[in-house]
Amino acid sequence: MGTSCRKNGPGRRNKMTTFACVVTAKSAAAISTIQISGDGARAVVGKIFRPAGGNSSGFEAGSILLGDVVDGEQVVDQVVVGCEGENGFSINCHGNPLIIEMAMELLRGNGAELISAEEMLRRRYTNDPGLGAIAGEAKLARLKAVTLEGVRIIANQVGGGLESVVSGWLDGIDSLSLADISSQCESILARSESAGLIIGGGRVVIAGPPNSGKSTLLNCLAGRQKAIVTDIAGTTRDWVGAECRIESLLMELIDTAGLDDGLRIDDSIDRRSQEKTVELLESCDLVLLVLDGSRAAAKYKGGSVAPAIDGRKVVVVLNKSDLGAELNPEELGLNFDGCVRISAREDRGIDELIDEIRTVLGVADFDVTQAVCFTERQRRLLGDLGQAKDKRQVKSLITELLNAQACV
Repeated sequence: MGTSCRKNGPGRRNKMTTFACVVTAKSAAAISTIQISGDGARAVVGKIFRPAGGNSSGFEAGSILLGDVVDGEQVVDQVVVGCEGENGFSINCHGNPLIIEMAMELLRGNGAELISAEEMLRRRYTNDPGLGAIAGEAKLARLKAVTLEGVRIIANQVGGGLESVVSGWLDGIDSLSLADISSQCESILARSESAGLIIGGGRVVIAGPPNSGKSTLLNCLAGRQKAIVTDIAGTTRDWVGAECRIESLLMELIDTAGLDDGLRIDDSIDRRSQEKTVELLESCDLVLLVLDGSRAAAKYKGGSVAPAIDGRKVVVVLNKSDLGAELNPEELGLNFDGCVRISAREDRGIDELIDEIRTVLGVADFDVTQAVCFTERQRRLLGDLGQAKDKRQVKSLITELLNAQACV
């Protein structure tokens, strides 16, 4: 259920509130934007902003003013102030972190409460009676999207996508069967797993026995020398991570210690490295199981090439194809979703591997306009809708999905 919002009742005094936040990323960017919102926003901005020419009466909705942020008589920065409405302003200043810090402290000293950008949007949109829950959640979720495709997926759920599909269920409730709605819920939830990876990114663990080429593959995918690569088995004793953009995916790649049953026999650094590898495998979105494809299957007996991958999506990567192809992964008794032969050292087969990764994760040719869930609240309610026992319950859940307060 959506959270409730307490409003001032009879006899309560309304307190003037003003909130300020930085809505641009933390960096030495050319321009940064500070958002000021609330009942006292105009008064607060007026105390620290001196318009060019001394015209202090130009705070009209839609106006754009050039001037200075000042601390008394001292000029902090030349800025552009956007007057978005009676209670909303943006200060666009230089992105030097010291300037941002000084401006925010001036706002705090003049009565503004400093909050995060996400909290600012939450306060603005979740209690807006004219904004549906999905639209409010979309505005908040866009802040967390890590790819442009993810932003497009979220945007398409408002007016179309999820909002359109669910509204259609409500309009046609008399003609739809519970089985129809349940089937559609199941399809939306399945698509949402892939959509979630595009929106928020994912984790790929590179696992396999020692000296199979895991670190070389990480370097190849990441495009830079990130891991230590030698011909000595077991060089990587801990895990090494790198971010990698795989077309519409932003993935965290993790190179793990080589799995070897012989290293788990005592309380050593090697044993703890083995345990950490298993832990990472249990929390990833995809396993790249790297094997030396030039070795025969018989040389892999003993279980070290079958780590804790049950229930995980797995692509078997048969590396070292430049040395010949001996290994048939079907003979290992592994459960896997895809298989590619590559030579990481010679950078061969990598495009095919990327295609296989995207296919197994369900993001290849993903239609960004189709209905998906992008918050836990939506997923929970869709799951409940799929299990609804009667149409009265369906109507109640749909109403909550469309109208309850947004929660991200």
